[in-house]
Amino acid sequence: MKRIMLLVAGCWLLVVGSYAQTITQKVQKAFTAFEKDSQLKHAITSFYVIDAKTGQVVFDKNSQIGLAPASTQKIITSVSAFELLGKDYRYKTEFGTKIDPEKDICLWINPSGDPTFGSWRWESTSEKNVLNEILKALKPTDLDHCKGIFVRYWNSEEIPDGWIWQDIGNYYGAGASILNWRENQYDLFMRSGNKVGDHVYVVGTSPSLHSYQINSSATSAEKGTGDNAYIYFSAGGTNLVVRGTIPVNEEHFKISGAIPNPDKEFISILQDSLQNRYKWIPKKDISVTYANWGRSPRILFTHYSPTLDSIIYWFLKRSINLYGEALVKTFAYVKSNPELMDTSYISNLTDSGVVIIRKFWKEKGLDENELNIVDGSGLSPLNRVTTHAQVEILKYAKTKDWFPHFYNSLPEYNGMKIKSGTIRGVKGFCGYHKAKNGKEYIFSFLVNNYNGSASALVNKMYKVLDILK
Repeated sequence: MKRIMLLVAGCWLLVVGSYAQTITQKVQKAFTAFEKDSQLKHAITSFYVIDAKTGQVVFDKNSQIGLAPASTQKIITSVSAFELLGKDYRYKTEFGTKIDPEKDICLWINPSGDPTFGSWRWESTSEKNVLNEILKALKPTDLDHCKGIFVRYWNSEEIPDGWIWQDIGNYYGAGASILNWRENQYDLFMRSGNKVGDHVYVVGTSPSLHSYQINSSATSAEKGTGDNAYIYFSAGGTNLVVRGTIPVNEEHFKISGAIPNPDKEFISILQDSLQNRYKWIPKKDISVTYANWGRSPRILFTHYSPTLDSIIYWFLKRSINLYGEALVKTFAYVKSNPELMDTSYISNLTDSGVVIIRKFWKEKGLDENELNIVDGSGLSPLNRVTTHAQVEILKYAKTKDWFPHFYNSLPEYNGMKIKSGTIRGVKGFCGYHKAKNGKEYIFSFLVNNYNGSASALVNKMYKVLDILK
């Protein structure tokens, strides 16, 4: 009887081994055909797949080669945020008043880098709701002798290393400030001509920009060509320029741009709101000063962001680069001494946050050189990440109690729960999939320097991923 049981067990192991080998062979065959495609002639590709339950490697090609991950990098930032901040973490923005030595009252604003402040994605964070709550707290009597507005600052660049000029004027290239507003985004409306090559005119913006002028060098293109217009910052100036094309015969064509100085825009809107609501006219010229918060101001109102799990939901679902950059800076802020309310001694919060991410994963057993990152969103083409590192991070996430929130935040493509990534010459997918037979896989698939259209490449990548179904 014992021999029979051993024989049955041995046969079962052979069946399991044979099945696993069959999947690996199928993936290998599909991947080999993929690599031979003309779109990959000058490209490098990495594909790494493991069994989600056992951790056994199902397929591995170039998993230790660092490649630009594009927005698939957001899974690294997200998982790090759940661990470093906690799913219930909330940003807060405080408003208060302080009497200065000359007995004048100053309005103090103490932001914390909240990327959702003024966002339309939640009712509680909407521009209308936030301003109403502030105006309820700030009474005219509090501001009768208002001399100035003080905003706590952090000594850090808004734009991370490696972001390109074509990106940073547009909504997806909005940098993270200590005081973000409306996701640092505005809508630009343009009118095209009725002939190809006609000049495109700027109609207006929503909301109005207080300190910047937008000029257009864009032209009209054939009907159906879509949005091929980009907004460029002028170096050191206050003018913005639109280049590229929009289709002919458009009266109110919308593209979205990045607010250059969201803190200044918010303060201008706040002053306008105070004047409209209370007919408040300052007795002195209002100056805006960036200073440390200190401990003295009397708190009149505190705005809280949604919890981190809700922020991550939109971060991954809509791939909002601003959220990733704010989170990385938050890691550095939280690890500094927030009780002092002073991060001015940190020269670059993004760099400091990146160091924290790499150190965290090194402590979890990853080689820190597998995470050569410079930002939190993946927008920079300087980033280099291995598919092995991404899969290990996804595997780690499955062991945590916050995993359902993370998993629910992942978009669905090709019938799989995966995060996609796209920048010029880069396409990637990484995430989870449960096959029809119950097998669960974790994978990362990155392609750098392909040629041809992204949509054609995606369909070919899907064919490889379909083997896991």
